[in-house]
Amino acid sequence: MARLLQLPAEALAALLEAGPLRRQASSAGMSAGLAEAVDLVDVAALSETVHGLGERYDRVPSASLLAEAGQCLGQIGFIQQRVQRPRVRRELVAAEAAAATLMGQLVWDASQRRDHGSARTYFDQAIAAAQRLGDPVAEGHALLRQSFVALYGVKDPKLGLSLAGQAASVAEGSSRVLSGLALLHSAEARAMLGQAGACEQELRVAAGRLELIDSHDAAAELFSEHQFDRLAGSCYLFLGKHQQAQVILERVARSLQDRQKSRAIVLGNLTLAYLRQANLDAATATLTTAIEEVEQTRGGGGLNVIFTAAGELRPWRNQPGVLDLYDRLHALMIPS
Repeated sequence: MARLLQLPAEALAALLEAGPLRRQASSAGMSAGLAEAVDLVDVAALSETVHGLGERYDRVPSASLLAEAGQCLGQIGFIQQRVQRPRVRRELVAAEAAAATLMGQLVWDASQRRDHGSARTYFDQAIAAAQRLGDPVAEGHALLRQSFVALYGVKDPKLGLSLAGQAASVAEGSSRVLSGLALLHSAEARAMLGQAGACEQELRVAAGRLELIDSHDAAAELFSEHQFDRLAGSCYLFLGKHQQAQVILERVARSLQDRQKSRAIVLGNLTLAYLRQANLDAATATLTTAIEEVEQTRGGGGLNVIFTAAGELRPWRNQPGVLDLYDRLHALMIPS
């Protein structure tokens, strides 16, 4: 984490240990007495901070959020060891599950989806907290994030399928949003495995579930109207149905403007759909836009799919437009 933030380890430790809540804390960190005096308002403030950081995730580099998210998680753990009141302790466990899930998400993204171990450790912490709380939505969310590491990091679709299935099972009956999203990623795992029929079936079930969601869903904030098409386009790309994937991904790319990290992944996949139909002009134009998005957010998912697309550009590597793209990619990897 210190390397990602370009800070000495001691400076990062100070950031994670310090930081007041609503009441003033000492420069050496929160005192035991202050921790014992924490009330529900303080816990709500911590939870709101975590929520706010999560909302910023898709628009800014994850490394810029790590220190504050780590500080929140550290404070939650420190307070939990000292507070005795049951209601406050329960809310702290809920805050821990949310903060640990966010930390796993941030660490994995900031590492360009390479630090699987740290991400899994945070997600395991979130799952354990959610189980202590008896919260199937928080548990299902962390399991779903675990499945992302398996699918897009470790590249193990069988494990990803298992974890996504667990997330759908845990969340069923508590959140149509979360169970529907888990089914979408289960469908993507099936596509990676070449199981076209099972993939289509999972997509249909997910669509039916997501059609029934409402604003009262416990995981409503995790849903956006573009998610079904984004995952369906990815599924058809894995299944080799490139024209079908192109049509869907073009529609998503036009409408997905406010979530830059997600849009970069869509544009990267759309580039692959064009390349696999030998449409070089459309591919280079789309990849250029994807690179522009990643330059702003440094999203690990976008970076990975962009470099996958760049690898498939090799047959045209001597074309002037492709050479320009390779220069942009080289600049992208140089620390600013």
